[in-house]
Amino acid sequence: MGRTCKKSRTTAETSIELSIDIDGSGKSRAVTGIGFFEHMLTLFSKHGIFDMQLEVEGDLHVDFHHTVEDVAIVLGSAFKEALGEKKGINRYGLAYTPMDEALTRVSLDIGGRPYLSFEYDFERDKVGEFDTELVEEFLRGFSNSLGANIHVDVIRGRNTHHIIESIFKGLGRAMSQAASINERITGVMSTKGVI
Repeated sequence: MGRTCKKSRTTAETSIELSIDIDGSGKSRAVTGIGFFEHMLTLFSKHGIFDMQLEVEGDLHVDFHHTVEDVAIVLGSAFKEALGEKKGINRYGLAYTPMDEALTRVSLDIGGRPYLSFEYDFERDKVGEFDTELVEEFLRGFSNSLGANIHVDVIRGRNTHHIIESIFKGLGRAMSQAASINERITGVMSTKGVI
């Protein structure tokens, strides 16, 4: 059973081509026109041990918002489709991820109920040309399109780059754990019988 998905999405703001393999080896190629964002997506893929190919053309002359948000939407919907009925998956994932002085916790539930808890104000508005407020926009778009309850807590940290890197690595690690097949689970991990 290959847990893969290919997605295309074109709007007046972005054109996106994405393929993922949940059971991959962490290989990725992300072309978005936003260097720091590409770095974060590569970390997400590597630490989640997902394969991902992403090509985006966005209205970067406006700003980076549309590209980041639309990638999150397409990525979340691709995971949702690749997971199918979610039979046998752990459903929950938790990752504490240190990155030098930074430490974050990402806890999530791929249970069909989108919700994002992210209460952190970055001290810097930008890392390079990347607006730090777009981290929350990415997480919200991913949560909504995947149907996942995601809690992200910044426990400590001073360097904004390190904090964001810790979040994306942690999101990958928590997603890998939640999406992993557990042979002890019959059907889905829910007393309702569906998730």
